[in-house]
Amino acid sequence: MTSTLNDCVNCLAVHSIDEFVFSVPDLAQARHFYESFGLDVRDEEGSLALYTFGHGHRWGRLLQGTGKKKLQWITFGVFPENLQCFESLLVERGVPRIEAPAEADAHGLWLRGPDGLALQLRAAAKVSPSQPSPREFAPESQNKGRSPSRSKAQSARPLYLSHLLLFSADIDEATRFYEDVLGLRLSDKSGSVIAFLHSPHGSDHHLVALAKSDGPGLHHTSWCVSSIDAVGMGAQQMAQAGYSEGWGIGRHVLGSNYFRYVRDTW
Repeated sequence: MTSTLNDCVNCLAVHSIDEFVFSVPDLAQARHFYESFGLDVRDEEGSLALYTFGHGHRWGRLLQGTGKKKLQWITFGVFPENLQCFESLLVERGVPRIEAPAEADAHGLWLRGPDGLALQLRAAAKVSPSQPSPREFAPESQNKGRSPSRSKAQSARPLYLSHLLLFSADIDEATRFYEDVLGLRLSDKSGSVIAFLHSPHGSDHHLVALAKSDGPGLHHTSWCVSSIDAVGMGAQQMAQAGYSEGWGIGRHVLGSNYFRYVRDTW
């Protein structure tokens, strides 16, 4: 039995960010940054691969670049049975198809997204969360306070990639693309300045966020940890590693999550 596009378009949506890829001018510096951040950094295919400890999924790759840091492409995971429907949808909506970059996996569907960003749709296992992430609370102590002593505090290690925040020259147009073509749903927005979108198949408050700028780019990758204590310990371990610039600890209004942003060297 075959299904038509109209049969599946209402439930057609990407379920995860399967992988992000950007280039940097110094892979050795990138390794130091992301290992300090608490990720499992591996050498793969001439690039640096980013994993979280205890999880087999590769969340991102860093390529050797020749200039400034640059977002190269994003791969979105889709359910295998939906790939053909996505292909039909791209034809119906007139979305330009592109060749896969030389360093990329050519499988799936390659298309030109907002601001000219290369996007891949690939059949993949769902790695975005289907339920709220775990929350841990440090035990209370009448004598020593609720935080562990510095000598016994363990390094913060992220659990999984939560979301990406991308730059776009036209937030409204980009939002329509991610809704109408990729099936994401609007979580929150503030005028035409910033928008937050989630997957109807389950994700955090947002899987992709869009911020107003003069063109495409990557503002940040966001990684989930299990407690506010881990946010604080992560800020401390990054400062000790030489990465003290950033902002927070704070708490967002939209999404309500605690955060610490850490600036990389680029």
